[in-house]
Amino acid sequence: MKNSQPVSIDYLLEHLPASFTAFDRENIQRAYAVAEKAHAGQKRASDEPYITHCIAVANILAELRMQPEVIIAGLLHDTVEDTPLTLEDLSNQFGEEVARLVNGVTKLDSLPRASRADRMTQPDAVDDKELTPEEVTEKVKRHKHQLAKETIRKTILAMGDDVRIVLIKLADRLHNMRTLGYTKPEKQRRIAQETLDIYAQLANRLGIWQVKWELEDLAFRYVNPEKYKEIAEQLSERRSTREEQISQIVHKVQTALSDVGIQADVKGRPKHIYSIYNKMEKKGKTFDEVKDIRGVRLIVPDMPACYAALGIIHNHWRPIPTEFDDYIAAPKDNFYQSLHTAVLYEDGKPLEVQIRTPEMDQNSEYGIAAHWRYKEGSPRDAKYEQQIAALRKMMDWKEDVKDTEEFLDSIQSDVFQDRVYAFTPKGDTIDLPSGSTPIDFAYHVHTDIGHRCRGAKVNGKLVPLEYVLKTGQTVVILTSKQGGPSRDWLNSNLGLVKTQRARAKIRAWFKKQNREQNLSQGRQLLERELRRLGLGEINQEALARRFDYRNTDDFFVALSCGEINLNRIISEIDQQTSNTPDSIETSAPSAIESSGHGIALNGASGMAMQLARCCNPAPGDPISGYVTRGRGVTVHRQDCPNILRISAIEKERLVKVTWGEQDNRYPVPIIIYAFDRQGLMNDISNLTSNEGVNITAANVIVNKKRSSADIAELHLTLEVRSLEHLARILGRIANLPNILEVRRLRGG
Repeated sequence: MKNSQPVSIDYLLEHLPASFTAFDRENIQRAYAVAEKAHAGQKRASDEPYITHCIAVANILAELRMQPEVIIAGLLHDTVEDTPLTLEDLSNQFGEEVARLVNGVTKLDSLPRASRADRMTQPDAVDDKELTPEEVTEKVKRHKHQLAKETIRKTILAMGDDVRIVLIKLADRLHNMRTLGYTKPEKQRRIAQETLDIYAQLANRLGIWQVKWELEDLAFRYVNPEKYKEIAEQLSERRSTREEQISQIVHKVQTALSDVGIQADVKGRPKHIYSIYNKMEKKGKTFDEVKDIRGVRLIVPDMPACYAALGIIHNHWRPIPTEFDDYIAAPKDNFYQSLHTAVLYEDGKPLEVQIRTPEMDQNSEYGIAAHWRYKEGSPRDAKYEQQIAALRKMMDWKEDVKDTEEFLDSIQSDVFQDRVYAFTPKGDTIDLPSGSTPIDFAYHVHTDIGHRCRGAKVNGKLVPLEYVLKTGQTVVILTSKQGGPSRDWLNSNLGLVKTQRARAKIRAWFKKQNREQNLSQGRQLLERELRRLGLGEINQEALARRFDYRNTDDFFVALSCGEINLNRIISEIDQQTSNTPDSIETSAPSAIESSGHGIALNGASGMAMQLARCCNPAPGDPISGYVTRGRGVTVHRQDCPNILRISAIEKERLVKVTWGEQDNRYPVPIIIYAFDRQGLMNDISNLTSNEGVNITAANVIVNKKRSSADIAELHLTLEVRSLEHLARILGRIANLPNILEVRRLRGG
């Protein structure tokens, strides 16, 4: 798309689709006049008049060949939120459809935030008089971030109401990304990362390649500026050589096709910085190793010509066997169609080739927006309806998830992920997100089969329930006659359930159980996890309030039913304890320095620092520093007996320390009790290795006296990043066969 159009109403009117009537153009000009008057005096961060943003959004929508009502809504999209104009005003002047579209976009930014995660970060959730100015600033920052996430949630939900609302929001985000350079660096990074994670993925899911690639490149510029600059400079240096090569290739391909009577429009494919970076990362290659990957696109009249052109290409140049994909016979889940192949060109280097019809090309560039681009006047567009139906089916769980964080995680796993197509024994196709397990498959087939799932066979072989399914596999679910799901299925650390659809049905099952049973189970879940992590007393009432529950009973019931993720609770405890003021007063000065351990130290400039072996503090533990004689500062847990026993005189040697934000790893001792068996230590070692955890010490004792079975006692020291990381590792170890107990070993 053009990102440097003149920002004027004249340019917009000149570049409207030819199908627009004089009445349409008059309405658009009138909408501009209304928006200009409403936004009079308002400025952008660039100091330009605010109306320039409205025109830019309308320009993007015009390029997508959207309907007149959508372009008018683009011009007016901020008026109800930022000016005195009302929806009634818009309805009276431009009709109910325009008012409904503007209302849809306005709701994305201004509806009250109802999720628990949002309410707990609102400025009035805590008495700000009790907070320091720094804490108030941090709190407001968290609140703004949360509201931004809620806007994303509402944007995605709007797909089910009217996808045009989402297209207006994408156009709004695209122009904001084009002008992001005028905002503060911290805001730039946050918005850019958000754009990569959500908005570019959303454009991809809707099949709008033109918007997707530009959002990716613009966002990458701020997320990783060094790498962006490096690739951009290297592309610029080689541009003339590359263009000359592509020109020669296009001529030879055109000649080969015309010699056999195939009409084709052949053109070089543009190189996008973010896609080059992704290719470098995925293949572990440098720019010099991927720079020679050239690509051309062939646009031919019809589908038979696509396959005929493929044959000619393969006859002239040797095809690379693993590089062929037929997305015409088997379209992607966003309805993308094209033939992809790669051949070794005359210079011995790869040449990527895409072959498609004009309609396929428009669909690939404009995705769901092509419905309006070329179907104007058509009473029914079957492909468009299929796309909308597919999106709604992917999100049939959306009403069950109120928490913003979890909703966005679910969208990224259930909607934005690549798809896996597995088969039932009868040959029915089950469409699942990449990474799905047999439990996800079972719930997709039928809720009752999911509840009673106890095992699975894949292609005739028994597999564990955490097995990751692959396309083309036939899955048989083994069920019990009665019973329900296990609460372990909701433990994300174990990887038993991938999809939000399955999670929603599991939660619904637990919600129907007896409240007293859920209360007891929830309390046990939390206490078991705290005990496993070696955490001291946690104020459970305060923790419940933090998640916006009136009392601990409701909190425990919600935990038992899966409404709160245990990982979220551990993460919250981690954040709270990392920022908790020391319970012992210190005489430390206010200057803060950073140590090599990722610990922020108040005062004691230049002193060495070490973690105390008596209590083995780990990130997330409340800590205190003790200035030793000749060995620098030793960092202890605040509940370490050695700290609690020190005399009043010795308290003067305490200094305030807090966990920093460096990506350091910390040694944490754990103890494991298990029935001894061959390969036990190997299984534990493989698991920790797969999780990127290093075992720095190991000691195994086999006790043959405790019972008829041999009991192995394993003392290990793991290097972890945080309490959350430790919780994941311990949870996964506990799920291994023959493990009786695993917990953090507290010193002191």
